[in-house]
Amino acid sequence: MVDAIHRLPFDAMGSRCEIRLAAADVDSAQRLMQRAVAEVRRIEHKYSRYRPDSIVSRINAAAGGRAVAIDHETAGLFSYANALFGASDGLFDITSGVLRRAWDFRQPRVPSAAVLAPLLALVGWRQVLFSKGEAYLSTAGMEIDFGGFGKEYAADRAATLLADAGVRHGYVNLGGDMRFIGPRMDGRPWQIGIQDPRDAQSVLATIPISEGALATSGDYERFFELDGQRYCHILDPRDGMPVRYWRSVSVLAPVAIAAGSCSTIAMLKQRDGLDFLNTSDMAYLAVDDEGQMLYRDLT
Repeated sequence: MVDAIHRLPFDAMGSRCEIRLAAADVDSAQRLMQRAVAEVRRIEHKYSRYRPDSIVSRINAAAGGRAVAIDHETAGLFSYANALFGASDGLFDITSGVLRRAWDFRQPRVPSAAVLAPLLALVGWRQVLFSKGEAYLSTAGMEIDFGGFGKEYAADRAATLLADAGVRHGYVNLGGDMRFIGPRMDGRPWQIGIQDPRDAQSVLATIPISEGALATSGDYERFFELDGQRYCHILDPRDGMPVRYWRSVSVLAPVAIAAGSCSTIAMLKQRDGLDFLNTSDMAYLAVDDEGQMLYRDLT
């Protein structure tokens, strides 16, 4: 059997994205893929901190002043953020995005403690009040940012839309955060390469995947090196400094939002990340600071 796989590349959420799926004909495939892209863009527009009209921007603008009405979907994301805060012992904190003001990863410069201190004072998930109907940031200057799991959430939503429309073979890939709808048409799994975190042209391993999701967090996408030390964009909310222990962590899970959250928490936990991965009941492939590859049940 020859795979009749249709492909649609597009840009969203600051990433190169792609949808692949099997459909009866080109027109059907295009119609389905465009619906999935529209869902990704809906989520991007609704939750982007770059858009002044997004719900995230409205909540941030009202920090320290008033509560903002939220819908059921947004309340669900707040609840998920709360669960991640607990599961990570406070390390996955969606209020920590303010720390990016101190860091410019295009410039090899480490901010001083005096620069970080006023920003660290604005980090604190426990200062966020939310219910099914509204959200409130209790301190002026605070921000929330769903970017830590936004792409994964969008990948899951787009894949669910396609599956509900009858798609049985394909996947959604949003900048490396992937949700699989089913195997290739002949039943073979998709072969997905895991990038070498120190060589963009090489892969560490190729993993066969038919269903579920794959997400990777690493220190190689946004970083600079100074005096022999790598400083990456994943910041510890306790001190505002980049994490150091893992070069990359890839996780396989039933859904993309779980895979991405698990890989990010492992990065944030640094040396303790391995214990977290081993108790997560998820398959993973991780590369530590010495280049050693650790994995569990990836095939």
